[in-house]
Amino acid sequence: MRRYIAVFATVLALAACGDDAKQSNAPAGPAGAQLPKIDKLASLGAGEGAVNIVAWAGYAENGSNDPKVDWVTPFEKQTGCKANVKVAGTSDEMVTLMKTGDYDVVSASGDASLRLIYGGVVAPVNTDLVPNYKDVFDGLKNKAWNSVGGAPYGVPHGRGANLLMYRTDVVKPAPTSWDVVFDANSPYKGKVTAYDSPIYIADAALYLMKHKPELGIKNPYALDDKQFTAAVDLLKGQQKIIGEYWSDYTKEVQAFKAGNSVLGTTWQVIANLAEADKAPVEAILPSEGATGWSDTWMIAAKAKHPNCGYLWMNHIISPEANAAVAEWFGEAPSNKLACAKTADPQHCTTYHADDESYYGQVWYWTTPVADCVDGRTDVKCKDYSEWTKAWTSIKG
Repeated sequence: MRRYIAVFATVLALAACGDDAKQSNAPAGPAGAQLPKIDKLASLGAGEGAVNIVAWAGYAENGSNDPKVDWVTPFEKQTGCKANVKVAGTSDEMVTLMKTGDYDVVSASGDASLRLIYGGVVAPVNTDLVPNYKDVFDGLKNKAWNSVGGAPYGVPHGRGANLLMYRTDVVKPAPTSWDVVFDANSPYKGKVTAYDSPIYIADAALYLMKHKPELGIKNPYALDDKQFTAAVDLLKGQQKIIGEYWSDYTKEVQAFKAGNSVLGTTWQVIANLAEADKAPVEAILPSEGATGWSDTWMIAAKAKHPNCGYLWMNHIISPEANAAVAEWFGEAPSNKLACAKTADPQHCTTYHADDESYYGQVWYWTTPVADCVDGRTDVKCKDYSEWTKAWTSIKG
């Protein structure tokens, strides 16, 4: 099953559409929510001298973490646009930051992108003004999380899975399943870590899909009352063995390096940084598959620096920059020409850049809504507001 079927419906039912005219040719969101009418940029003008960016850690490196890892400085020299980067730890934080109106572009995951689109926070993108868009893998274009009503609302950045990381000197035997992070009798009690976000409930749901098929979970982002309760209960049990929830990637690196955390969910970039700091760690895709991301660079509907914003979007998916990001972060690039630019010639093979069968094991982050995205119409599913409330109770 494709992990992104019907994701276009993953908008918050309460998304604010404002007083703008609505797009008549776009699909309605839950409860009839309509898409705000926002025009895309018609032509590219001179850069404004700066661009304010909200990004995931590792997406806009300027050499401060590693002098050899820098694709921001070349952008600034080529365009005259100073890149002001704000790193966000969660999709919720990204949505909040973009709503302030202080930022021009954002690297949104699927659990944020449609909230931004239907909330009128971001604008459709004129891909004619992004020359490198033509070389993006077709498997990432015009998807339900980055396009609505046939209009693209961003440019694909890349994709990857949320992995299981463990310290090889402590966790033995080497894990192959997510069961090691949900074992209430874990010998690693107090040293298990998990991602600090309501969307992490989907990780529990994914585990239950495989281990409790009687629950009937078909999509970890579409949970009815019974399914949701089971996932929440699993996480409440897990809470007793959690040492720390993380959203700051640097803190997870430090925790694994110090041995305060030895097992838990991670991103490949965190594993890369931990290994660079000589921590004995390994990150795997467990047997059940994983949640993951397919990120999209989006531009604010009221961007103060739209020209520099477009220049940034074109730069970040250029073969050179996209290769550098993908290799540093540990993900599949979006630009097919980037595969010839990576330092490791096998990078795109390793990260399955054009392998849709591999990504069939990855459930991309999706905003949960009441209209079940698995196609059921006889029940209502828990929406993101319910996930948020539950997450607070899970953490105690």
